[in-house]
Parts: sequence; C-alpha cells; structure tokens
Amino acid sequence: MRSATAGPAPVPTGTDEQLSRQYPKYYVVKGHLAHILAQLAPGEPLPAERALAERFSTSRTTIRQALRELAIEGRLVRRRGRGTFAALPKMAQRLQLTSYTEDMRRLGLVPRSLLLSVSQVRADEEMASRLDVRLRARVLRIERLRMANEEPTAIETTHLDAARFPGLAKRMGDSVSLYALLASEYGVHLAEAEETIETVPAAPREAELLDTTVGYPMLLLSRHSRDTCGRPVEFALSFYRGDRYKFVTRLRPPTAPTAGAG
Repeated sequence: MRSATAGPAPVPTGTDEQLSRQYPKYYVVKGHLAHILAQLAPGEPLPAERALAERFSTSRTTIRQALRELAIEGRLVRRRGRGTFAALPKMAQRLQLTSYTEDMRRLGLVPRSLLLSVSQVRADEEMASRLDVRLRARVLRIERLRMANEEPTAIETTHLDAARFPGLAKRMGDSVSLYALLASEYGVHLAEAEETIETVPAAPREAELLDTTVGYPMLLLSRHSRDTCGRPVEFALSFYRGDRYKFVTRLRPPTAPTAGAG
C-alpha cells in the first residue's frame, strides 16, 4: 500500500444521482480511481478500461478522460499495449547550484547522461546578452539526455561561450560532469545562478526522448549561472517530465535592515 504524493483527488460523497447533479461524471470517476490508486503499490495495474466503464456504469470516453488527468498529475502511468499502472512517487529535487550527478546520488538514484549532440551556433541577441558575448559570436551548444536508474528524466541543453572554453567539445562525453570539467580544466567555479520554472506541453521530440505523451505538461527550467568573479558561464534549458518531478526549495525571510539604516 502506498500514500499518494499529492494526496488523492477528493471522492465526493452521496448517491450517484446526487453526485451527477453536482459534478461532471468524469470528475466523480476520477476521484474513485484516485482512491483505488492510493491502495496500490507502484507498478500495480488498474483494471482495463472496459472493466472500469462497467464498474462505474459510464462510457470508456469518460474513463479515458479521468485516466488522462490522473496521468498528467503523475498518479498513474499508461503504457501502450500493456495497460495502466500506479505510478512511482514523484522525485523531489532541491533547487540548488549542483550538478545533475550530485542531485541524483543525493536521492539514492544511479545517474547517467547520454550526449545527444555538441555543436556551435551563433549568438542571437538574447544569447549574447546572457553570456556577455558579441552578437553572432560562437556559442557551444551541448545537449544531453539525463537518466536516473535507466529511466529518462530530463533533456538538458547548455550554452557556453565557445572562445572561453577551447577544446571543451572534445572533452565532453556520456556521463561527463560539465561542472567538474569546468572546474578541473578551466578553473571556473559556479557561484550563483538564477533559475526560472514554467510549464510547457511536450513536443513530439521531447515526448519521444522522455517516454511520455505529446501534449502532456513538462517543467522547463532555465538556468543562468555565473562564476566566482560574477562572469556569466552558462545558460541552460532543461525539460523535465511534469508527472515524475517536483522541485523543492527552502525559503527564508529577507535579511533585516541593520540598525540605523534609513
């Protein structure tokens, strides 16, 4: 038995007739399915759509709508040709300036990275501003597929000033830590970063690489990092599966003004 990470959807009470007047049918079914999922261990199957439709005296279209929302929320996993299963709890990753390898090991997972591509592009206005380089300067673009326990979790695309890091492209490979490489080979240590998070629908390529469904919500993280001298180092975009990840941070009140400050 497991406890749902975000808590199951509320199950409305009352007779079927009362509930049908207050709530959409799919929402009532969704609540009951969430209750069933809360009793299952990760990986245990739900009954087939036909059996669920008969159980709740509704159409398979209604069942699919309820299952789709539960899948988007990360409470179940639908595998084509195999069925629907209770999902693993979402991975809770802290927002901090550490490498992916460190983050996954801290969670007790085995990290692995697949190098998808290394190329050079020309800086547009935004990238020139982010990396403090001239317009049309050469920018190194590194794209990697991040994995944890052999499950694809994120696609990360990092941009760096190519002139500042000569030979970096040749040093990159599968499961090479970029931050460790910057420190050991170039003496560059990251000191701070600004990170933003937004939701975007999964495009076909991202959905295929991350083994999810086109249109499902993904978390897009944008990280702009600086070194100990305050110089921009990287601008990275990372797509995470919204149904598998949540991010955690610790908040503190702003520093109180010193006595006598006006």
